[in-house]
Order: sequence, then structure tokens, then C-alpha cells
Amino acid sequence: MRYISTRGGMPAAPFCNILLEGLAPDGGLAMPEAYPRLTPAELAAMRGMSYPQLAFAVLSKFIDDIPAGDLKALVDKTYTPAVFGSPDIAPLTMLEPGLYILGLSNGPTLAFKDMAMQLLGNLFEYVLARENRELNILGATSGDTGSAAEYAMRGKKGVRVFMLSPQGKMSPFQTAQMFSLQDPNIYNLAVDGVFDDCQDIVKAVSGDAAFKARYKIGAVNSINWARVVAQSVYYFKGYFAATTSNDQQVAFAVPSGNFGNIYAGHLARSMGLPIKQLVLATNENNVLEEFFKTGVYRVRKAHETRHTSSPSMDISKASNFERFVFDLAGRDGATVKALWASLDRDGAFDLNGTPLMRALPQQGFVSGSSTHADRLATIRTTHQRYGKLIDTHTADGLKVALEYRDAAVPMIVLETALPAKFEETIIEATGIKPPRPAGFEDIESLPKRFEVMPVSPGKIKAYIAFQCANKWG
Repeated sequence: MRYISTRGGMPAAPFCNILLEGLAPDGGLAMPEAYPRLTPAELAAMRGMSYPQLAFAVLSKFIDDIPAGDLKALVDKTYTPAVFGSPDIAPLTMLEPGLYILGLSNGPTLAFKDMAMQLLGNLFEYVLARENRELNILGATSGDTGSAAEYAMRGKKGVRVFMLSPQGKMSPFQTAQMFSLQDPNIYNLAVDGVFDDCQDIVKAVSGDAAFKARYKIGAVNSINWARVVAQSVYYFKGYFAATTSNDQQVAFAVPSGNFGNIYAGHLARSMGLPIKQLVLATNENNVLEEFFKTGVYRVRKAHETRHTSSPSMDISKASNFERFVFDLAGRDGATVKALWASLDRDGAFDLNGTPLMRALPQQGFVSGSSTHADRLATIRTTHQRYGKLIDTHTADGLKVALEYRDAAVPMIVLETALPAKFEETIIEATGIKPPRPAGFEDIESLPKRFEVMPVSPGKIKAYIAFQCANKWG
């Protein structure tokens, strides 16, 4: 399996090369040259597999430069009851016949990002040790990616993490999860802006080839292909748990901000998983909903980006969306390069009247959005009707899922975080303080370690250079 860039300017490379690199040299994102297709016999064999077995079966299709025995050991080390709370790893809960929630938030940071990030940490450590290399990870987070990355990389040999987050715009719980870490290889940088500013800084720094090479900059954001592949595994798990035969189809509803979670579903379907529909749910920052309904992709400016009660989706520039457009364009890098040049120049592009717009309905996506009032109502109703507390992002997903529900097709809503991470809104909706897992009872009061930074790629580069001048922690 070889990997190319969405913008057509990268020589084909093996998995381990793109694992550590983040953005491709031409500014695009790494993609496999072609998606592997599962045969009916392979799908049938997967139905009886445990989660680690499923993960190995899927990952093996994309990773052929790590020996199979080593890859299996890394997968088995990652997906354990000790890390994810139960042997099931991603338990499926039925709310009522035909309506399910897939539990993805039982990892160390109580969010779905752990499902891929825990594996990424083990992959990084393995490859860096094999190649006797070091890595400085530069990432941006709107809430959960940061803590998941830091918990996956803390204490890992040869790895530093520089994580950018928008100052004051995460929940108190999310902020405490990150800023309370005292590990010497973890650096939290609170940027005086919004998430898109953080993401733009990461892309600007990664786009400086000389700096990237000198300081060995890598990425753990959803631009990292290994994360997308690892996330596709739980679509297989959810499908097999909700069906009895591979002749059946399902729909998945996915709260989406950076398009990585739902793109993993698109990948699973491209491999042959019988997914009839992918339901994309946004909050008030509805850039992606607008695209799927109108064909116009218009990035919002910082002052237009709303700070909401589902803050991990307060994103107006979805990184993984470029991968989807690459597929939509028939994997034509020149088309993607031109569209993103237009996006950089004009802040938008419009597919109306193009072959891409005519191809869009065939991709099986539908979309909708949710407001704060919708979230409160969905959280309240779900608790009253089913006795289940859900977080604000999962509520966005469930609200939109119900708008597209087909009684003949099981609807699986992806849970994205535990309610404890968004306590204030859960209390507002239900009057109930959500329970906290052991170890998180008083996390907000822990000492915090972070630096406030301006919206400046230059300042971030200087900070990284200064820290790298010191010895490794």
C-alpha cells in the first residue's frame, strides 16, 4: 500500500513515512493510492471478530511496512479492557428498536478520540524506536483531540507534544484534562483566538519545510491518516453489533466538526461495509451542513465562529474535508489544488454547475444542524425516555439522526464524549449532575501548566525552537 497527496505533488510513499509527517510536502493530505475492497467472504469472517481482531483485519489492509506480528502486538496492546473499560471496547446500546448509540468514550480521556489516539501513540513509539528518531508533535484542539493526544503520548520515548487550544473556549473539564498534565514532554499553548486560528498555525508551521525538517515536526490531528483508519474500525464494530446479516444496511449519525470522524465512515463504506447513509450533524457552526445542502463551502471568519455548548465542533474550516473532495473529484489532485487555492484566496468555493456537484448525491451523505435549545431538549428527552444521559455533541448527532430516521434501516448514533465533560449544560438540561469516573472527581482544581500565546506562527516556532534547545524530558 502506497500513499499519495490530495494535491498530486507527493511521490508515492509507504505508511510509516506518512505516519510521522502530517501534511504532505505540497500542502495536501496523505491518501492511499486506492481503497482496498473487502470481499463478501472477508466481511463474513469479520462478523465474529473481537474489537482487536477487527482492528488488525482493517489496519492490515493499509499497513504493510510493519511486520504482521508486530502490528498485531501493537493492536492487542492498545485495545484492552484496562484501557477502554470492557472487552467490548465500543459497546452498542439500544435506545429502542432500530435506534442505537455506539459507545466510544470509555478511554482515558472520556472521548471518542481515544479510540484512534491510543493506537497512534503506540505506533509512533514503535516506528521512532525502530528508526532511532525523535518527533515533535504539533497539534490543534477544540476540546478532545488535545487531551487524547497528550494522554496517548505522555511518557513516550522520543516524543514531545505542543498542543494549541483556543484560550477560554473549551469546557472547564476539557481544559483541566489538558492543562493539569505535568509531564515534561507535554506543552499546552493557549492561543488568544478561535480553533481555526490554532489549526491555521499548525498548517503554517508544518508548511515551512525547512523548519519542519529541522525540528522534526509531526501531527496527531485528524489530518494524520492513521487516525482516520483506526476510527473506521468502530464503524465495522457498530455495523456487526446492530445487524444479523451482511445483507442488511445501516445508517450512522455523526457529530462532525473537522470531518475526520464521518470521513472514517466514508472510508469504511468505500471498503465495502453496507452503510446506506451517513448523517452529518453540526452545531451552529454549520459550514459542513451548508456544503452538503447547497454545494457551497464557505469558511467562516474568526468573528463569525460561534462559541457553543458543543465546543469540540466549534470549527469553521474542516481539515479532512479535503480528503472527501479528492474522492468526489475522482482522485484528481489538480482539481483539489485549484479548489483550495480558491479557498485560500476567496474564503469559499462553489461546486454548482460542476461535475462534482452532480456526483455529490451519490456519496450517501445527508446533513443537519442543532442549536443550544435543541441540545437541551434532546438531552432532557433522552434521559426521560430512555434513562440515558448523553453529552452535548452526541445530542447534536441524535437530534439530526431522528430527522433522517428510516424505520427499515438501523440508525446508529456515534457517542463522542461522556456527559461529565460538559457538566454545566447537562445540569441545565436535566437538573442532574452527571457522574464522573474515578480519578476525575475534582480535576478542575488541579494545578495547571500552560502558556498563553498570540495568534502568530512565528511565536509558536520560536517557542518550539527554545524548548528543543533543552534536553528531552
